[in-house]
Amino acid sequence: MQRDEIPPGTLYLLILKTLARSGEMHGYEIANSIQRTSDDVLQVEEGSLYPALQRMLIKGWVTAKWGTTAGNRRARYYQLTPAGRKQLTLAMTQFERVIGAITRVIAAV
Repeated sequence: MQRDEIPPGTLYLLILKTLARSGEMHGYEIANSIQRTSDDVLQVEEGSLYPALQRMLIKGWVTAKWGTTAGNRRARYYQLTPAGRKQLTLAMTQFERVIGAITRVIAAV
């Protein structure tokens, strides 16, 4: 199956939505969940995911703590903060507005 690039500006939205839906997760679980939920169309590369998570930590949208995976590996687990939930709401509103506008332009005769 062909994988497409994640549209610019949507990585934060995808990460926030994944954490809102699934709770505390480590990076590999986040990337895997996005890929699975998108029916393998979207793939988040490590080189994009971890810098984005670090920026989200700095912005206060997520918290992180070290833990151990089911496979007994050390991993950093991320969880949404109240500020992250607020950002998710803002990002969803903006995304829906932009998608609506693109749809109108594409559908215009």
